[in-house]
Amino acid sequence: MPDAAQLADALIAVLDGIGPVAVAVSGGVDSTTLATLAHRRLGARAMMMHAVSPAVPPEATDRVRGLAASEGWRLEILDAGEFEDPRYRANPSDRCFYCKTNLYARIAPIAAAAGAVTVSGTNRDDLSDWRPGLKAAEDHGVRHPYVEAGIDKAGVRAIARHLDLGEIAELPASPCLSSRIETGIAIDPDELALVHKVEKLVGNHLGASTVRCRLRRTGLVIELDEASLDRLASTERDTLAAAVAAIARKRGGDRLITFQAYRMGGAFLRPPSP
Repeated sequence: MPDAAQLADALIAVLDGIGPVAVAVSGGVDSTTLATLAHRRLGARAMMMHAVSPAVPPEATDRVRGLAASEGWRLEILDAGEFEDPRYRANPSDRCFYCKTNLYARIAPIAAAAGAVTVSGTNRDDLSDWRPGLKAAEDHGVRHPYVEAGIDKAGVRAIARHLDLGEIAELPASPCLSSRIETGIAIDPDELALVHKVEKLVGNHLGASTVRCRLRRTGLVIELDEASLDRLASTERDTLAAAVAAIARKRGGDRLITFQAYRMGGAFLRPPSP
């Protein structure tokens, strides 16, 4: 595998070929690393676009704002408008398509006015998963510099360390809060706030590397990395379950609280193939 400097050079070559860019920055390691390198290479020809909504953890927005201030980014904060779209709120299996469609539609006129091409933090590993958002990107002419440079997730983290991005290089994957809602259950801002509050509570209590609060029809499922789940004693589990239930009760009614090992896409129900 090429070293971090070589990977960064490959990414720079792609960015140089694109020219002015509007980087869709979620606050995760992929898009944040891309934004940092784009700004350091292209300067004022790179603009950063960050969407805020009930589905975006406030920590992600704080991270983007903080890095923008320290790096001198040209940053635009916008509302992607996905919560105004009933197709998104219905939470179908292709929910991400409607999310990204709204996002890229909001970015498009800003990027066009600056003569910029919209780019995303999609990396090669993302291509192995079913991601409806990539179709929305295709529809809007969005380019994926990591993919064009042949860079996967490990390569992204290597570049982040090369850029001295510190803890950002080690950020765990953290998709939007709507990904915690089981497919077919309508996306509700109050439920997203509940999910985020539970994850913060459990994460702070256990120091777990991975925490997901999945909202299912059967109740709330707390998914943990295997190491954290293995060391969770039954008494501590009961204590945590009671604390989570108390938080959930404020949203109305009792819910079954269970714990499971983390599984990527654990709330996603994909329709069976024809």
